[in-house]
Amino acid sequence: MKKAIGNIFVGLMYFVLYLPLLIMLVFSFNSGRSTSVFKGFSFKWYAELFTNSSDAVLPVRNTLFLAVLSAVIATVIGTAAAVYIYYVKNKAWKNTLNTVTNIPMMNPDIVTGVSLMLLFVFVGRLVGAVNSLNFFTLLIAHITFNIPYVILNVLPKLNQTDPHLAEAAQDLGSTPTEAFFRVVLPAIMPGVTSGLMMAFTLSLDDFVISYYTTGTDFQTLPLYVFNMVKKPVKPSIYALYSIIFLLVLAVLLFTNISGMKEKKENKPTGRRTGIHRKQENH
Repeated sequence: MKKAIGNIFVGLMYFVLYLPLLIMLVFSFNSGRSTSVFKGFSFKWYAELFTNSSDAVLPVRNTLFLAVLSAVIATVIGTAAAVYIYYVKNKAWKNTLNTVTNIPMMNPDIVTGVSLMLLFVFVGRLVGAVNSLNFFTLLIAHITFNIPYVILNVLPKLNQTDPHLAEAAQDLGSTPTEAFFRVVLPAIMPGVTSGLMMAFTLSLDDFVISYYTTGTDFQTLPLYVFNMVKKPVKPSIYALYSIIFLLVLAVLLFTNISGMKEKKENKPTGRRTGIHRKQENH
């Protein structure tokens, strides 16, 4: 009985979570503009989405460019910061760094966005900038809120690695830099990749922080959709977000399947070979 109730509860939870996405997917293939009547199956809005006349083309390009650039920079900085935190010997200082790293993730986005806006405006006035908010302030903002998530993904992988790997590589003739790139970095690469993907995803759909830190010359897709609130939203936007959802779903499935295969390959079989038995007998 308890199991049945639990299954019903989980089913309802997933139903509520995925029903809006399912509706969006269905109506992205609607031949009409109605969001209540399905007039017929069509790829009309997908075709319109990829034409140069579509208003969403430029915001999509801006969003992808910003997400890729900010994710790469944040991953480099966040990985370096995670390595520094990992090798810190002073426990009090390490705990302080971990706490400071977690604060931006717990902080509401609106607080982060307003505080960054005030900082950029203040600095812009000091240097006499005509426009205090522009693409570069938006890029800095995205890098800033992405770094803690990269650290959060890389640190556990560092904790799982052998702390003597770098020392062993240096004993074999590698320099500290070579030891890191040849031994430590490959060992933590799954965490680095996860951090990169998370940073890219967070940057891709951010609205609140982008709203307060961007200028009028650069518009991302979430801001473009927000500006359409007072107008009827074009069904091509449904098609766009359906594509984004399917791409994210594909990446998650690929990551999970790859992880399952890796665990299966690394799992000990429990069989002993003849060589092992001979070694045990000796």
